[in-house]
Amino acid sequence: MKQKDFEVLLLPGDGIGKEISEQAVKLIDWITKNTRSNFKIIRGSIGGASIDEYGEPITDETIQNAKKVDAVLLGAVGGEKWDRLNFEIRPERGLLKIRKEMDLFANFRPAIVFNSLVNSSTLKPEVIESLDLLILRELTSGIYFGEPRGIEDISNGSKRGFNTLSYTTEEIERIAIVAFETAKKRSGKLCSVDKANVLESTILWRDVIIKTSKKYPEVKLSHMYVDNAAMQLVRNPKQFDVIVTTNMFGDILSDCASMLTGSLGMLPSASLGEMKNNKRLALYEPVHGSAPDIAGKNIANPIAMFLSVGMMMEYSFELPVMNNLIKTTIDNILKKGFRTKDIADESDKILGTQEIGNLLISELERVK
Repeated sequence: MKQKDFEVLLLPGDGIGKEISEQAVKLIDWITKNTRSNFKIIRGSIGGASIDEYGEPITDETIQNAKKVDAVLLGAVGGEKWDRLNFEIRPERGLLKIRKEMDLFANFRPAIVFNSLVNSSTLKPEVIESLDLLILRELTSGIYFGEPRGIEDISNGSKRGFNTLSYTTEEIERIAIVAFETAKKRSGKLCSVDKANVLESTILWRDVIIKTSKKYPEVKLSHMYVDNAAMQLVRNPKQFDVIVTTNMFGDILSDCASMLTGSLGMLPSASLGEMKNNKRLALYEPVHGSAPDIAGKNIANPIAMFLSVGMMMEYSFELPVMNNLIKTTIDNILKKGFRTKDIADESDKILGTQEIGNLLISELERVK
């Protein structure tokens, strides 16, 4: 079989993003050595690292590179160092810009509970054991991108802050199609989350979702208001399989879902664009932030980054077997009691970021 060559743009970013990215490189190098795929890693800057080097949170050159490569892998952005900058040039704007410029409208955020970690969650084991749900978040529209936006003077020193929440039929329809197609491949259940009782933009959201559902009679569709959905995620998360929702609601609910798994450090994500000319632009990243308070201490949890690499292997490179192997290997490590500090109990064997990375490679060698 002919070897396939791929390019991955690695954007470590800030804080622990740099540490977990180096562990991801170990994993990608191992995959190159053990498959017929050759992955060439190109490095770039985003967030605070880009501000320090170029004066802006992402450069046009980096965005052009992101559009040329086969996939983008990102660490994390942000930190106190840049919090006092003007809003438009803060590190987080780089992340929003690359998502928008690449039109990565479909954000997949799985929440999977490894049963060896059920005690790491604050919920009862029977509530979360064997949990496997997927939150599908619309990523390039909604209140994070709506115009007009800003802060303006009113009078006598008083100000007004405002943002615009808007969606078009086309923006909703395309994320709806992805959601129904995804649900069809899983359990055939889809829950659409909105706030259609008070927000006109999500009245349209619900209408378009219902209209799209007519094309997918095999998928059982339900609707839920976002406040109830947040409560139900904590009360009975296994009632859900695939959730589709707006940009802001998806941001909030996926962070809520992360604590079902025991740690924000356990959640990967994939952000995908539309298929064009047999290519789909894609960016993969852990859901957690840059955690500047623990950066450089070799205690960050790299598992979400490993799982993001796994999603990249499946979604961008058609290697679902490799994604499953990575998940199985992580499960084996956890079953043996190895943990990073954020998910550890007193009886666990606590390892650092680098040590977990080395252990992953050793375990992959054993089970391959």
